[in-house]
Amino acid sequence: MRKPNIIDYLLLILLALIWASAFFNIKIATYSFGPVTIAFLRVFFGAIPVLLICYYKKIKIEAFSKDWHWFASIGFINLVAPFFLIAYGVQSVQSNLAAILMSTTPLSSTVLGHFYTKNEKFNFIKTFGILIGFSGIVYLFSDNLMINENNFISALLILLGSTCYVIGGVLTLKISKKKNENVTGSILIWATIILIPLVTLIEQPWDVVPRIDSTISVIYLGLVSTGIAWLLRFRILVNNGLIFQSQVSYLIPIFGTILSFIFLRELITIKVLVSLIAVSVGIYFVRKADIKSNSKLIKD
Repeated sequence: MRKPNIIDYLLLILLALIWASAFFNIKIATYSFGPVTIAFLRVFFGAIPVLLICYYKKIKIEAFSKDWHWFASIGFINLVAPFFLIAYGVQSVQSNLAAILMSTTPLSSTVLGHFYTKNEKFNFIKTFGILIGFSGIVYLFSDNLMINENNFISALLILLGSTCYVIGGVLTLKISKKKNENVTGSILIWATIILIPLVTLIEQPWDVVPRIDSTISVIYLGLVSTGIAWLLRFRILVNNGLIFQSQVSYLIPIFGTILSFIFLRELITIKVLVSLIAVSVGIYFVRKADIKSNSKLIKD
């Protein structure tokens, strides 16, 4: 891995902005489309740039190979379930809250990694970071202006969506030797296949007359926030490694909160700011522990 330069940091910021922008666009998409339709259109449009780059680079797509069950499982857990849960939750929860709730993914992955991997065990710094981060989420749930009896379940479903990402990440380790573009293209294909009957039976989107802003948002979610963002993530991973790329986690909730205020004028309370800071600090300590752990492994 080479030492990051100014271009690498700009690409990291761009990736954070793209992923953070997904939340207010999901909110706009819900004005016209149901959560299953949003999930379907995301994976459908998201597959286009990924499959095109695989075709251009002559990367074989193994969606229907002997490992098809892994691709199908990851497609459901890592794409179908979280895309649906987030869209469903954002119908009644502000998009800035969704950005903060989803930012718990690095914290959840650290907890899961302790039990399912050999080299990611808890230590004092990680434990401190996890406690700080999740205390911020607990504090956020005490904000009655933002989360109340009318949308409490929706907020929990968004948290469940972030957990799906973590479980999907663990399952991806089963096929970690395959090219990233191949894995992403294959799981997008399976996610599309899974969602076709669901969207047909549950929501019948062809009967909808969507608003222009909702249509633009859902296409953006697929092409940019899903497809192009994954390809940008690949470039950063290849050039700079996972530790550098993981720094995007600090920026997403911050950018998500700012963008939701700019585009939707969503309310930002003191408790939201305190929760945002707590989650960001928690992620910082978890990542700091990861960097120390990786440095020690390299020396050994």
